[in-house]
Amino acid sequence: MILCLETATSLCSVALCDRKGVVALKEGGEGRSHASELTVFIDRILKDSGIKADQLEAVAVSKGPGSYTGLRIGVSAAKGITYASSIPLIGIDTTLSMYLGFYGIARDKYGINQSDLFCPALDARRMEIYYSVFDASGRIVKTVCAEVVDTDFLSDLPASSRIFIFGDGSAKCRGVVRSENIFIECDFRISATYMRSAAYDALDNKHFEDVAYFEPFYLKDFLTSKPVKNIPGK
Repeated sequence: MILCLETATSLCSVALCDRKGVVALKEGGEGRSHASELTVFIDRILKDSGIKADQLEAVAVSKGPGSYTGLRIGVSAAKGITYASSIPLIGIDTTLSMYLGFYGIARDKYGINQSDLFCPALDARRMEIYYSVFDASGRIVKTVCAEVVDTDFLSDLPASSRIFIFGDGSAKCRGVVRSENIFIECDFRISATYMRSAAYDALDNKHFEDVAYFEPFYLKDFLTSKPVKNIPGK
């Protein structure tokens, strides 16, 4: 079994998966309380399933892009478990697991055309999003990047293709991106369950991360404002 950790967005999600499907799932509300929820979810899932950490095949973690703090929490937990249990660590591109999760939703709701394109979008600062683009077969059309959403967003893609934008960054496209071939799905939420197939592909191909040196894929440097001291007379 593989333990999957998803903390790249405001949703904290932990799934225990095997090759047949999802065995157990714990998810929190969207309150960015990952630091308090994640270890509790991991402990409950393992205890309820009667599994010890060293009996896992691997731990898979969403490696980014996404929330700077959320990614740090998820990766730190994954590294701690894998190091202590001497099991492999697998990093999964956040936009890839989003694509894998949304594909089934799009198939059921719209049907899939071979010309369809899929744009998982993650909220960044202001009007900026992190995103990539996949085709209907799962091949990468655009690698992960950060971009400010404007009226020209994705205008370089074929107008003959249906383009699905989904994830917590998709709301920034609504009212701005108006092309008739673009479908915006703001209700899609990421889940650790979507990592299962990519995690087992990585396990089978021995695509593991170095526990000592693995870091999240932040895409951009973390910026914070410098506190202003209220000094009388200054």
